[in-house]
Amino acid sequence: MVLEGVTDFKGKVLVIDDEAVIREGCKKVLSKEGWEVLLASDGEKGLEMCEEVDVVLLDLKMPGPSGMDVLEELLKRDPSLPIIVITGYATVDSAVEAMKKGAYDFIPKPFTPDQLRLVVQRAYEKRWLEKETERLRQEAERTLQDVAREKGRLMTVIECMADGVLLTDHQSRIALLNPAATRLLGIREREGIIGKPLWEVLEAKQLREAIEEALSSEMSKVISQEIKKNDLWIRAHTASVKDLQGHNMGTVTVLEDLSHLLELERMRNEFVGMVSHELRAPLSAIEQMINVVLMKEDLGEKERNFLTRAKERIKGLMDLINKLLEVSRIEAGMAIQRREPLDLKEVVQRVVDLLQGEAINKGLTLSLELPQDPLPPILGDPQGLEGVFVNLLSNAIKYTPNGGKITVSIGLEGDYLRVSVSDTGVGIPKEDLPKIFDKFYRVRTRETRQVIGTGLGLAIVKGIVEAHLGKIEVESEVGKGSTFTVYLPKRV
Repeated sequence: MVLEGVTDFKGKVLVIDDEAVIREGCKKVLSKEGWEVLLASDGEKGLEMCEEVDVVLLDLKMPGPSGMDVLEELLKRDPSLPIIVITGYATVDSAVEAMKKGAYDFIPKPFTPDQLRLVVQRAYEKRWLEKETERLRQEAERTLQDVAREKGRLMTVIECMADGVLLTDHQSRIALLNPAATRLLGIREREGIIGKPLWEVLEAKQLREAIEEALSSEMSKVISQEIKKNDLWIRAHTASVKDLQGHNMGTVTVLEDLSHLLELERMRNEFVGMVSHELRAPLSAIEQMINVVLMKEDLGEKERNFLTRAKERIKGLMDLINKLLEVSRIEAGMAIQRREPLDLKEVVQRVVDLLQGEAINKGLTLSLELPQDPLPPILGDPQGLEGVFVNLLSNAIKYTPNGGKITVSIGLEGDYLRVSVSDTGVGIPKEDLPKIFDKFYRVRTRETRQVIGTGLGLAIVKGIVEAHLGKIEVESEVGKGSTFTVYLPKRV
């Protein structure tokens, strides 16, 4: 799709990538098409050069400020700036995360010149369409019905947009509906729909409520929400349109189809599951062979040491694979294998008894505080919940130095049973707290550098707790320790 006026003028493209080959390649391809191309070798230079650019190509893996940090700063400065993420096939999940944070699209390495030209042209068209739509909206005073009847440039822009556009007047009657919105909202017939009340046409209750809220609000604000409709995942942004006196003239809603993100997530989960299954069998075989060799009495000390270290590495890989499979099960909605009434005190007691010896060996004091009154049962998976508390208690033992104290307590708070795991360990920096439940994220400090881990444990804990309709919270102070608190709903 080529819009009149878009191809007559090429704008500025900023390429932020630490690889000179990528930067120069992008410049060579785009310059031939008439684009003005600016190059930056890192995020700091890119942020200095981002003024008055129309499209940004951004690498996620760079020295200095990360691509995610640069993405957030660029969108903070200009939320409408289309940013195309450059990523490798091994980091598709990073691209998905970037798009959730507001990136326009992504292009995987290696890419062809045609792919580059197409994605940049699409991004520029989006930028141009948004500016043109905003300019037209701010023109001389007129009603949304007048805008709907205008068959010129505005209708061409809206009809050709990939995103859905829905306009209503001040009485919640449909003023305009483009083909993309018709498809996304599951409306079969467009003819005769203009002027009809919203409730007669639209089945999506969430969207109707957002439009009514925008109409009744005295403040100009954007109401954003995500709607799942059959196989579609839609993000809707609704705002009121006011005249110069501040009176509501109606609403405008933009609908984005995010279903491709679900497909990417599904492909990633399938890939992780397949790789994990394929790796586990040969690693188990290698471990068995090493055990056979280690049983030989005439084995030299040096050879035995090498084989023992290799066995430990294999054990670490097996642990990573098992956790990857657990994450895949959680993301597939299979975190809970079975539900049964449970006495939470018994579950926690078993875990404390299991790890008491490990705590003693490290010189730690591990205590369990139980309430005197009986607690109501919960409905849950005993194996999954044991895994949650084993993970939290193991982390407390790992990150608490010799002579420290770990306390596990259970109580009742409203409709929830609370289990807290407190330690006097190294603590977590304030800036790391929002990220510790992300997959593969590990706190990097001098005290934690020697602790071995995958960065998946807390992500698994959070997934299992939320699958039980519960929640997990953390409080921590560097040098004084941390407290992880799990809330699980009592059985009704």
